[in-house]
Amino acid sequence: MKKGNPAPLSAEQKAELEALAALPDSEIDTSDIPPVTDWSGAVRGAFYRPIKKPLSLRLDADVVDWFQRQGTGYQTRINAVLREYVERQQKDRP
Repeated sequence: MKKGNPAPLSAEQKAELEALAALPDSEIDTSDIPPVTDWSGAVRGAFYRPIKKPLSLRLDADVVDWFQRQGTGYQTRINAVLREYVERQQKDRP
């Protein structure tokens, strides 16, 4: 299963989610959750995902073939290589 394509929820799962959504906050038991007092290890933007922009890009066939032979997710890997290049260029420039 792909990350962005979860299986559809069953009727039972939908009913459970609806019941939880209708539950007021005052009725949620949080007594087993310790309070967080130390935020020193917190990471800002840990769940940030850049917006993807669809476009048509002409690449050398052998480069595309190499990435595709590495398996599923070749476009993500190409994006990662390009991102690393951009970050390196930004770091090297004043």
